[in-house]
Amino acid sequence: MRLLVAEDDLISGRFLEHSLETWGYEVIVTSDGNAAWQVLEAPDAPLVAILDWMMPGMNGPEICERARQRSVAIPTYIILLTTKSGKEDVVAGLSAGADDYLTKPFDVQELHARVQVGCRLIELQKKLADRVTELAEALTQVRQLRGMLPICAWCKKIRDDSNYWQQIETYVARHSDAQFSHGICPECQAQMRRKTESQKA
Repeated sequence: MRLLVAEDDLISGRFLEHSLETWGYEVIVTSDGNAAWQVLEAPDAPLVAILDWMMPGMNGPEICERARQRSVAIPTYIILLTTKSGKEDVVAGLSAGADDYLTKPFDVQELHARVQVGCRLIELQKKLADRVTELAEALTQVRQLRGMLPICAWCKKIRDDSNYWQQIETYVARHSDAQFSHGICPECQAQMRRKTESQKA
């Protein structure tokens, strides 16, 4: 998992980078809000971001607001770091779009736990996005079976888009998850019986 750290204090930024890399994360570090936003706008942007509240350029809440205005399949999980600890500040940060809030000085293990929560949520969102994609593909297959199908009036074969005639069960199986079990209907059984009896006679 790749993480973004936006921290204008050099020592704090290095400390965060070292801690996160020790826990096995790939870390991108920026020192101002404008640079952080450029990273988050990139197609391969990290999906977890730790933002300082006060930074040169855009501050943390401003980045949160911009991030929430973007239409993306998996939104960035954002943790705000700040010395502000009042309830009104917490509300303001979360209202701006932050997912979590951590006051300085923070406990390293608490930060680790909160980052892990963010990563778990991202993984769940990825799985959900994959299922949505699978569902869309399944619906596309179902739509292919709707509408008019060219079928032979004699042998009951279906013509596909490549002008190739194939058995109806082959066509349906290729365009859906349907499976077939073969049997003989009562009407066909009666016809077969009459045909057999006429041949004996």
